[in-house]
Amino acid sequence: MTKTKLIRNTLLVPSVALLVLMQTSCRKDLLDREPTTELAAANFWTSEDDATTALMGAYSAVRPCFDRDYYLDGQSEYVRTRGTSTTSGNLSKGDAYNGGNYNPTGYASGFDKMFRYLYGAVNRTNYVIDNVNRMLETASPSSVEGLERIVGEARLLRGMVYFRLISMWGDVPYIGRVINDNSEVADISRLPIGQVKDSIMADFTYAYEKLPDHASELGRASKPAALAFRGKLELYWASWNHFGWPELEGFTASQQEADAAYAAAAADFNDVINNYGLDLYMGGEPGDISEPGKADELPNYYYLFTPKANGNSEMIMVFTHGGTGTGQGEELMRDFAGRSHEGSQCWVSPRYEIADRYQSLTTGDFAAPLIPMNPSSDATARTTPNSAVNPDSYADRDYRMKATIEWDYEMSIGMASLKSIGWVPFIYKTWAQPVTIDGVKYTTYNTDGTNSGYVFRKFVRDYAGQGRSDGDFAWPVMRLADVFLMYAEATNELSGPQADAIALVNRVRHRGNLPPLAADKTDNKENFFNAIEQERIIELLGEGMRGFDLRRWRALERVWGAPGSEGVWRKDTWGANQQRYFQNTSEREYQQDYIFRIPPSERDRNSNLTQNTPWR
Repeated sequence: MTKTKLIRNTLLVPSVALLVLMQTSCRKDLLDREPTTELAAANFWTSEDDATTALMGAYSAVRPCFDRDYYLDGQSEYVRTRGTSTTSGNLSKGDAYNGGNYNPTGYASGFDKMFRYLYGAVNRTNYVIDNVNRMLETASPSSVEGLERIVGEARLLRGMVYFRLISMWGDVPYIGRVINDNSEVADISRLPIGQVKDSIMADFTYAYEKLPDHASELGRASKPAALAFRGKLELYWASWNHFGWPELEGFTASQQEADAAYAAAAADFNDVINNYGLDLYMGGEPGDISEPGKADELPNYYYLFTPKANGNSEMIMVFTHGGTGTGQGEELMRDFAGRSHEGSQCWVSPRYEIADRYQSLTTGDFAAPLIPMNPSSDATARTTPNSAVNPDSYADRDYRMKATIEWDYEMSIGMASLKSIGWVPFIYKTWAQPVTIDGVKYTTYNTDGTNSGYVFRKFVRDYAGQGRSDGDFAWPVMRLADVFLMYAEATNELSGPQADAIALVNRVRHRGNLPPLAADKTDNKENFFNAIEQERIIELLGEGMRGFDLRRWRALERVWGAPGSEGVWRKDTWGANQQRYFQNTSEREYQQDYIFRIPPSERDRNSNLTQNTPWR
């Protein structure tokens, strides 16, 4: 039997072992189909079902490059990542993220594995595209639509992968076909970002033309997904041209290019918003909420990030997970929760500073800053108004606050051995200790994984029956709320605040039960941009967006101070300094945070792969 050759060049795949993993790690639900790289071509590619089977393998290869993007939020100012639960050699558990640096500075040299896995995903999508295009040459008329849909999905996936590549590394090698021998890419060069962008645009456009308006199968892409990603690519291209990207050698910013791209992005986002019957989860209504210290009723925003929302139209593009017993479950609870929740490890936690970003329900604006106080040395800390350790300080806040984070005396359902152990109160630095609250005895939340005084509630299940690594939540890589905010950003850059954009931002705010934006938040372009940024911070927290926003907006200096400055401390609710970032940081280090390092191992194999300027 003639077999497809295994590609050993690490630009394409990290190793033979990884390629095998990529070929056998399909989902156990919708995508439970054996990939086919090892089958003889004569015995395969004979039917639409064969093509669909191969497509599922492509989804399986692309998913682990995106479904742990919450780690990337550690590169911004509001989320702390103290490590990862990824382990070497396990593609289905997020090996693309393994070894990355998830701190606010110095991170851009740590993503050699992501680079390699992204190119492995490129090869898998090319494998589908090339072979199904050959099938189309002789396909019966009745098969053409289905086969073109498969090519459209594979091209959307390929476009997503290359979009990630250019967002991090700028100019990258472009491979648009299956590679069968190392010699074919041994001396490949990086292609200018504009040319790669045009190829991505072509992929997204083809996908838009060939995909159905709605996919009946959870996890498969549809027309709105292609439009949304095309709009996002246009928005990023506009941002790079508007704000500049001086670290990318050979790139010349152009305001004319920026304006054209902002307009194109706005048109695509407008199409997604208005022409496909999509809506925010539960109509964007805030839902019910318990008082501070209770969690019997949680806002709708919380349930958006549980399997209850699987299949909801707000989730424009998702990657599915198989759940219990499949070996393909998501590990959100393991990464976001602590030991009281099925022995979870709390790799990801909110920083103290995020709390002050949640606005008042009464005024719709920022509340007075919280006051850090140490309850072990100050007997009034728990009762002082606005104290960070006084639970009453968190009343009258955006509903998304309670849905997203826990502060002292907030409750969640503890779990062990797939059974509920009842309510566990979170009390910072009081781990697994007996405590009596309102006459009821509890054992406190057991985790020392946070150093801020908060833990996440977002992504943490509130029901027993599944292990920490057995989730079946469909991870969103494109949400309608994000499209609302990107549309507002694009139109604001073109024409200032527009009535329809303001209305969309207010719809996102309404899910937090906030009042509409005050007039002074929308009276000019700068103020409305600030309002949009505020909503992006709150709405998308923990979804891996903030670091990309800061880089494309050239905002690192705005957040962390100028090169050579004293930097910024991150602290906790007790007032203790935890980490200091960007202290006496050189201009070169800032430049290195704006663009990622081409992996030295790839350059050792191929001298034509030039290095990005700040890393030379």
